[in-house]
Amino acid sequence: MAERPPPSVRVEVLGPLRLFVDGAPVDVAGPKRRALLALFAIAEGRLVTVSQLVDALWPSQVPESGRQALHIHVSRLRGHLGPAADRLETRRDGYRLVLGRDELDVAQARATLAMTRTRVHTAARTTPNPTAQRDPAEVFSLLREAYQLWRGPVLADLADVTPIAASVEEYAQLRREVTDALIAGAIAAGQAEQTLSLAASSAAADPLREPAVLLLMRALAATGQAPEALRVGREYRHRLVEETGLDPSPGLDELERQIIGGADGPAAGRTEAPARPVIRLIGREAQVAVLHRLLATERLVTVVGPGGVGKTRVALEVARQSGTATVLLVAPVTDPSAIPHALAAALNLKVDHGDVLSACVAVLGDRPGLLMIDNCEHLLGGVRDTVDVILSSCPGITVLATSREPLGLAAEYVSRLTPLTLPRPGQDPARVPSVALFLERARRVRPGPPPAPAELRTVAEIVHRLDGMPLAIELAAGRLSTFSLADLRSRLDRSLDLLGGGRPSAESRHRTQRATIEWSYQLLTEDERRLFRHMSVFADGVDLDTAERLAADLGLESDPGSVLARLVDTSMIEASFEGATRYRMLETLRAFGLDRLTAADEDKAAAERFLRWAVELTAWIDAAMTTEREPEADAVLRREMPNLRAAWRLARSRGSLDDAAAMVVALFDAITYRDLVEIRDWAAELAADPALAAHPRAAIVLGAAGEAAYHRGDYHQAARLARAGLEQAAGNTPPWQCLLVFSVAELARGAYDDVVGHALAAADLAGPKRESVGIAALAMAYAGDLDGARRLNDRGLAGAVSPSMLSWGVYVAGEIESFAGDSEQAERYYVRAIDLARTAGATFLVGVATVGLLSVHATAGRVHEALGGYRDVIDYFARNGNWTHLWTTLRNLADLLRRLGDEEPAALIDAAAGQAPDAPAVDGSGPAAHHSGVAAAAATPIPSRTAVLEVARQAIDRNLTRS
Repeated sequence: MAERPPPSVRVEVLGPLRLFVDGAPVDVAGPKRRALLALFAIAEGRLVTVSQLVDALWPSQVPESGRQALHIHVSRLRGHLGPAADRLETRRDGYRLVLGRDELDVAQARATLAMTRTRVHTAARTTPNPTAQRDPAEVFSLLREAYQLWRGPVLADLADVTPIAASVEEYAQLRREVTDALIAGAIAAGQAEQTLSLAASSAAADPLREPAVLLLMRALAATGQAPEALRVGREYRHRLVEETGLDPSPGLDELERQIIGGADGPAAGRTEAPARPVIRLIGREAQVAVLHRLLATERLVTVVGPGGVGKTRVALEVARQSGTATVLLVAPVTDPSAIPHALAAALNLKVDHGDVLSACVAVLGDRPGLLMIDNCEHLLGGVRDTVDVILSSCPGITVLATSREPLGLAAEYVSRLTPLTLPRPGQDPARVPSVALFLERARRVRPGPPPAPAELRTVAEIVHRLDGMPLAIELAAGRLSTFSLADLRSRLDRSLDLLGGGRPSAESRHRTQRATIEWSYQLLTEDERRLFRHMSVFADGVDLDTAERLAADLGLESDPGSVLARLVDTSMIEASFEGATRYRMLETLRAFGLDRLTAADEDKAAAERFLRWAVELTAWIDAAMTTEREPEADAVLRREMPNLRAAWRLARSRGSLDDAAAMVVALFDAITYRDLVEIRDWAAELAADPALAAHPRAAIVLGAAGEAAYHRGDYHQAARLARAGLEQAAGNTPPWQCLLVFSVAELARGAYDDVVGHALAAADLAGPKRESVGIAALAMAYAGDLDGARRLNDRGLAGAVSPSMLSWGVYVAGEIESFAGDSEQAERYYVRAIDLARTAGATFLVGVATVGLLSVHATAGRVHEALGGYRDVIDYFARNGNWTHLWTTLRNLADLLRRLGDEEPAALIDAAAGQAPDAPAVDGSGPAAHHSGVAAAAATPIPSRTAVLEVARQAIDRNLTRS
């Protein structure tokens, strides 16, 4: 029997730390243990003393058990090594991890670099013609393998460990040396085009590093770009003198002479390989089929969409399936006059004399077929003229173009390509195209088992945040070579910078998300760029009026409508016509716009303009809420919540108390009657700000915060905040908002006389349009004065204008008639109140009126309707955290359950309500004197609130089944 070979070990440090034992990946958990493995690895087989390890792992203060903890970590690390545990040797003063050259990636890279240098130097010393003794292709291949050992940021999660940080710097220098050698090797092997982008990136990373600049010049010259190579040299010379006062080395002069003399020109006979997809097209089957149908009847179809949406891939697939198609790539062409020459090259047509376009037309005119023209946006005029000639002269040719905006020909059919479909709740994410693309790309960089459900949910969140854009999704998935899924998700707020450096085979404008957007941005006029930048502060886009007012405020020279139309045509913004017209940006484009605002030093002015818009909008909403236009104001408020949310956070981050206070005060009605819980949180946040004390609007803000507390079910806190607001306004006219909050808090407490006094005082200040008189009427009804309540409520209804104030008055009328025992009239009032509240978006009023209606249904024996309604209302108040009204609803449910003979849940609910500090008083006597079920409730254990809700829901379901 053959002896089993010893287990292999491989440690990789040129990226995130990785350990493999016998070829299988091993997860080394915990920062201390990972740091320990890295310290052993970077020692490259040398002894690492205990003192060195302890100092590295606990740099600030070594715990008393430091050495013991070190030994434990070493022991567990041996456990990770498994059958190769003996590779981690214990010596007298420390430890040593035994690794062969091929078992440590950095040692492998260093050895490969040394070997290729040795071959070159040895050949140069021993032969007059060293290239005859070495194979440049082999050297290039070896160096490419060495370069690919770097997988991402080196030991990024361990860079705070001092010895590791020093090694990270060392490995960065090693990578520069490998990069230089690789570029030089590619040039020597006649493969300069394969490392041209790498040479450019290397020179850009350190513009004053002369070897990188010289290699870029050589690569450019070797690919036929001698003028560009000489320009790079001139810029480097100027930069070096300007920034350091030094002159370049003689090597630059010598290389410039060689390039001028043609010594570094491209190898003869080299041709560029045609572009083709490297991974399968995912999620675009329907779009491909639509384009085939269009091309059967249309002569010119232009696929338009934002950069990175996948226009080229879709069009190439259509061309591939068409069989006989000519592909003209316009992106590399920078001069409109060169388009016919590029078309000739695509047709493999050599034109020695005469008109080039005429020669192309002569070839195309002889045969039917498809001409695909890709990326037309930067040369629209030249492409338009060329296509016009082809369509008029070649009746058998159809043209499929891709562009970020239409060509503008009469025969053109524009097909807009949108991002990939995003997963919806309830869908299997893996079957959704955007997620499927991510998984396909991820599988190539990190092979492994299918993702678990939790991982699929993370992927779904990632593709949502990337707007379903294929380029962004591919770049993000490529980052899994460096990050975990969770790490990637948490870093997507920096997506423009995170999603870079990938796709080395792509054109430069598609290598990063930022480059893709920059390409489109540079094609805009200055007015278009400026409006785009300033629209980016709006988190959820703008309506037409706001866009035009913004353009006017910016003082654009062009017509605002024309600028807006061009931004839509160029796919920089999207126009939505569902309901009111709205213009939005994809999040990636918005992030780019915000970056550009900062670069243009316009971010401060844009922020101030955005806050001014928010303050003016909320002021308009406030004024409209008390008029017949309340439904319109409600719709605007809900539509603009994402923008208002962004404005709120901006005001708070800038410490802009004036703007924050203006927004909260103006949104008092939203706090009172709408389920926009976060606005209530804004009021509470601002009220807790110590800086508010000296602000002129402090009293009203405290009133708004008190209203928010009331709707959270804490009427005691509501009363405290209202009282603080009144004290703040001492000596001035008291804010009606604080008096209003006082009145509803006292209503919950059962202090009906106080309610009437405060509510009528609020009415005197706020005017007849508010709900104050109705609150006083409700208190009188609860106190037993039904006739007085009717008279007072009639007065309040007479002054009501807005639908929600009319709803409030009608609801109070329903309560009065319910107390009077007229169930039929009460039901009519409740139904009317619900209808009015719904038209205005006043969800709180819908809730309280529905509770009254359900009580009437229960009394009338309409049990099934009552039970179903209670379930909905309980869920509504629970979602909003309004336990004051939730307790009232639960008590009413308990009454119904008791009448149905379901005593146990009724007693439990009553017991919980009787002890709850935020449950409203009953019959003016406080929580302890509630209903006939109090005696039974007193002996019932008090459950948690979550348990009470569960008991209530189960009781509803059980009795619905019975009924």
